[in-house]
Amino acid sequence: MCGICCAVSFSVEHFNKDLKEDLLCNLKRRGPNSSKQLLKSNINYQCLFSGHVLHLRGVLTAQPVEDERGNVFLWNGEVFSGIKVEAEENDTQIMFNYLSSSKNESDILSLFSKVQGPWSFIYYQASSHSLWFGRDFFGRRSLLWHFSSLGKSFCLSSVGAQTSGVPNQWQEVPASGIFRIDLKSTSISKSVVLKLYPWKYNSREDVIKECVNSLTQISADLPTFVSVAANEAKLYLKEPVVPLNMILPQATFEIHCSSISSVPPSRETLQVFLTDGHMKEVVQQFIDVLSIAVKRRVLCLPRDENLTQSEVLKTSNRKANVAILFSGGIDSMVIAALADRHIPLDEPVDLLNVAFMTKEKTIPAGFNKKGRKEKNNCEKPPEESSKNVTAAAAAIAGEQFNVPDRITGRAGLKELQAANPSRIWNFVEINVSLEELQRLRRTRISHLIQPLDTVLDDSIGCAVWFASGGVGWLVTQDEAKPYQSSAKVVLTGIGADEQLAGYSRHRVRFQTHGLEGLNKEIEMELGRISSRNLGRDDRVIGDHGKEARFPFLDENVVSFLNSLPVWEKANLTLSRGIGEKLILRLAAVELGLTNSALLPKRAMQFGSRIAKMEKNNEKASDKCGRLQVISLENLSIEKEIKT
Repeated sequence: MCGICCAVSFSVEHFNKDLKEDLLCNLKRRGPNSSKQLLKSNINYQCLFSGHVLHLRGVLTAQPVEDERGNVFLWNGEVFSGIKVEAEENDTQIMFNYLSSSKNESDILSLFSKVQGPWSFIYYQASSHSLWFGRDFFGRRSLLWHFSSLGKSFCLSSVGAQTSGVPNQWQEVPASGIFRIDLKSTSISKSVVLKLYPWKYNSREDVIKECVNSLTQISADLPTFVSVAANEAKLYLKEPVVPLNMILPQATFEIHCSSISSVPPSRETLQVFLTDGHMKEVVQQFIDVLSIAVKRRVLCLPRDENLTQSEVLKTSNRKANVAILFSGGIDSMVIAALADRHIPLDEPVDLLNVAFMTKEKTIPAGFNKKGRKEKNNCEKPPEESSKNVTAAAAAIAGEQFNVPDRITGRAGLKELQAANPSRIWNFVEINVSLEELQRLRRTRISHLIQPLDTVLDDSIGCAVWFASGGVGWLVTQDEAKPYQSSAKVVLTGIGADEQLAGYSRHRVRFQTHGLEGLNKEIEMELGRISSRNLGRDDRVIGDHGKEARFPFLDENVVSFLNSLPVWEKANLTLSRGIGEKLILRLAAVELGLTNSALLPKRAMQFGSRIAKMEKNNEKASDKCGRLQVISLENLSIEKEIKT
């Protein structure tokens, strides 16, 4: 993963050879292993390329990369499939080699149509004065654009920067396709024309209508001197997934469903579904395709291959390379169970569980208000006493963080330990106070969530930022010790609810408009996931120098689920805890999971208790006034005033 940026100026007096300190700092946090800048000057324009690399595979390749013809490439992506990349090779260099040898626009589009995996990129093609850029089909990697009000410059970047008191000027580059700007003609005409090469599924005939709708939507949010147009040759990228199966069942199915709708959620009910040979086969196919997706995401990263045998045996000293955002719910439990299949057995797995302080504070007898043990007559050895006090203090703190996700997380940990007692599962309790939330939101998180700006974005963005940072406690029966996850890869379950009718709004839609309405809701969810979730989550997780990976949004997983009729994925005539995400629950049973297979959906903001922590009367869709940003410049002034 990387932080990538390209600042373009069409006016010498408006050109700056250095990025602003805030922006550079934000980019460096995403790519801590290598930083490099490259300036390309032309009589008509200047381009400043800035690349910051988090090294995860092959040889460390500093970015931007440049060839002998002056082409420049910035890549923030992972090639998991579609293009051959050997274990020792770096996908940045492989992608650049293909781009450099591309003879025309079709070759470039063909390359990006083949890639399976998350990506955003910026490519400067010197011969045509073209700047190409874009995001993958789902928008799993962030890319923002910012056009100056004078029309003399613009900037593309993985992450933005914000000055206190100035309205946000960054917007997400839509995941509608790939864009191209002719820099030479732009400098002459003084207006920016974005040529769009949209995604299209081969057999669709309404691509022109879709493209027009897409162009209208994108143009509405841009300044007047920036326009979007379809490319003249009507070229397009091939969509990497099959369209959603919208077929509806026969009436007999509806009757069958209504007859079992009153069944309470139980493991036995799920077992009944698995007695159907066809359903059992579909579930196994789902497990297989999801397992491969997880495998690709846990094996594409560097490991300590040169450890001696004695070091390998010291499993307790090994560090986790993979972490999972972990609530103990069905999504994270299935990902953990499948990751366990593929991660080397002597390697721990970090389960990151976040909780926000509840208002009730209960302090057990024998402790004073500050959480210190009161003196008694029983003397203990100093080291044992110290250990006990630490564990007890953590236990006291833990009382204030006994939120729903902490409870289900601990239960999920026991399930995983029972399934594989040989694995070290590091259950990391990440506890966040109100003061810490407010301070770090102001100084570190707000600019990452923006340009999104709702109460829901604030809640989820902050929760994911604290969780993925991995700074917390490892609490066992014997001790509690501070812990920081060193894992560079963070797996998240996003995409499961959107595809498998996991949200309450899916049930409402089903109740009012039946399966046809449910199909449309699922189609809409997947269509808007790039703008609603993924750019934000990539920015938030990437801020820790870690890479977010999304197994449920693997192209083959989405294609498989899209190919199924909706009733094989969810059955909303059944009660909560069974009907939503039915196929995933059946997969959990087949994988040997127990109670977690029956847990109903609980949104992260409620499970972690961040929702309504500061205000009780706000709606998720309200604009969030707390997302005000303070720049590094103002922060240093603040510090000076305090000292």
